[in-house]
Amino acid sequence: MKNRGLNGRRYFLPAVIVSLLLFTSCGNSGQKTKQLDTPTNGQIAIGVDASYKLLLEAEKFTFEALYKYARVDLQFKTEADVINDFMNDSIPLMFVSRKLSDKQAEYLRSIQYIPRTTLIARDAIALVVNKENPDTSLFFQTVKDIFTGKITRWNDINPHSKLGKLSVVFDHFKSGNPRYFKERFALDTFPSTCSAVKSNEEVISYIENNKNGIGIVSVNWISDNQDSVSNKFLKRVKVVGIALEGDNDPGTKFYKPYQAYIAEDSYPFTRELYCINRQPYTGLAHGFAAFVAGEKGQLIVLHSGLVPAAMPVRIVEIKH
Repeated sequence: MKNRGLNGRRYFLPAVIVSLLLFTSCGNSGQKTKQLDTPTNGQIAIGVDASYKLLLEAEKFTFEALYKYARVDLQFKTEADVINDFMNDSIPLMFVSRKLSDKQAEYLRSIQYIPRTTLIARDAIALVVNKENPDTSLFFQTVKDIFTGKITRWNDINPHSKLGKLSVVFDHFKSGNPRYFKERFALDTFPSTCSAVKSNEEVISYIENNKNGIGIVSVNWISDNQDSVSNKFLKRVKVVGIALEGDNDPGTKFYKPYQAYIAEDSYPFTRELYCINRQPYTGLAHGFAAFVAGEKGQLIVLHSGLVPAAMPVRIVEIKH
C-alpha cells in the first residue's frame, strides 16, 4: 500500500498517518503495537491460575517441542490477579476456572476487543486430609456445614474421632477455590476455621503435618500418577470421598474426584477450565489456545487427571 496506494496524491498521506496512529494506540501492550508473532512463532506471556500449573507446564513443554520458534511465558498467579492482568492488557491470553462477567466482557467490547472463550476441560476441587485421619468420606451437607461454620470439630462429624478443631486450608483467598465455595454455598465470608497459605504445594505440606486439617486443592495436583510432582503429593495425603447432594443415608456411595465421576457429575464439586483470548490478530495466543483445545492438547488434559472438553473418558476407577 506504499507507493501504489499514494499515486502522488499527497492529500492521502495524513489519512495514512492517522490510521497508523489509531492502530498503534489501541491498548498499551507492545503486542498490539506491532504484530511480532504468528500462531507458531514468537514470544508471548500467558496468565494461568496457579491451580493449573502442572497441566499448563505440560502443555507448554509439548507445544514448544513441536514449534521450536515459539516461546510461551507462563505467569502463575491467583485467579483474581490473572484476571486483573488480562483486563489491564498485561496478557492477551489466560486460563481460569470462570468466564468473564458480563461487565468485563462489555468493557472489552467497548475498547474494540472481542474476547474468545474456549472450554478446555472439566475440573474438580479435591478435599484432602492427613494420612492418619480415618474420616475420608463426607456427606455433601457435612461439607456445607463446615464452610458455613456449623461444624467446627471432627467429633461433630464422627463422635468417635480423637481429633480436635477442624482447620480448613485454601491455597490463597484470591484463588478460584475459595470463590467456588463462596458461590456454591452463597457465602459472604468463611468461618474462623478457614485460612489460607500461599500455594497448592503449601496446602499439601500443611495437611501432611496437621492431623486436624482439610486441604482444598485443584484435582490437577493429585490426580496424575505419571507426573512425578502430582504422584508425590498424592502419596502424602488422603483424598476425601463426597456423597451427592441430598444423599444422607449411611449406605450411600461416596465419590472421589476421579475423571469418570467428574465426567458423569457424580462427584459434586466440579467446575470448568476456560481459555480466554483477547489478542486482536491471529498470533501466538491463538496458536497456543488452539493447540490446548486440539487433539494433542486434549490428550495432555486426559493424562493430567482432568476431563477433556473434546474427548470421551472411560469409566475406570483407580485404587490409590
